[in-house]
Amino acid sequence: MDRGETSIRRVSVPSPEVEDARRSSRELQRLKNERTVHTNRLRGLLALVGRTVRRVKQVRPFLELGWRGRDGRPVGPVLRGEILRELSRIDLVDDRILEVEQAQKELLKTGSACAATAAQLTALRGVGQTSAAILSYELLGWRDLANRQQVAGAAGLAPTPYSSGKDEREQGISKAGNTRVRWVAVQLAWTWLRLQPETRLSRWYRARFGNGSPRLRRIGIVALARRLLIDLWRYVKFGVIPEGATMKA
Repeated sequence: MDRGETSIRRVSVPSPEVEDARRSSRELQRLKNERTVHTNRLRGLLALVGRTVRRVKQVRPFLELGWRGRDGRPVGPVLRGEILRELSRIDLVDDRILEVEQAQKELLKTGSACAATAAQLTALRGVGQTSAAILSYELLGWRDLANRQQVAGAAGLAPTPYSSGKDEREQGISKAGNTRVRWVAVQLAWTWLRLQPETRLSRWYRARFGNGSPRLRRIGIVALARRLLIDLWRYVKFGVIPEGATMKA
């Protein structure tokens, strides 16, 4: 006779309205990734003729110089056509990005709970519209999170210690959570250090990781991302502003 037990875990499911609304930030991220692909491809094509550009807008002056490589020889017609088509693709993606950003701005004016959470987040210096929309519609605007452990776990930023006998070590973060929230939390952590340098979190990071190696600073930024996400959850749930943080004018 099978006497095994089945464990049941509570699963939070967004409403159809939230599920539909958060597609905006997901599409925006896909478009930005697509733009990066085309930009890298364009830079690679220009590198074939010895030209290096840091931004796409620098390609236009090159075209006006007569399509010549660094050695003075003219760019072949096939390569020239390929460069023009990549520029056209980038222009098309830029137009779609502007459309989605405008649609997202209108979405955040609807007055829904998620929109209100996003508006509250954008009041903090260093938190932009897209980051606030992702955090709100993916996690903070609709999930009923009871404590900091649940917040970190939902984003896959919870630590995973290993203990066996006398062997105890840290295995890093679990990554068993919302990838988009984890990604934006790490991005916000870097921005937080630059735009909110006098906060408790920024001072903690500089004291513990500021003088470390690049690898140690990258590890530290994940720890900062976890603490920052927890502080943002406290801010939207209880109205507690992160210590030392400044609001937008």
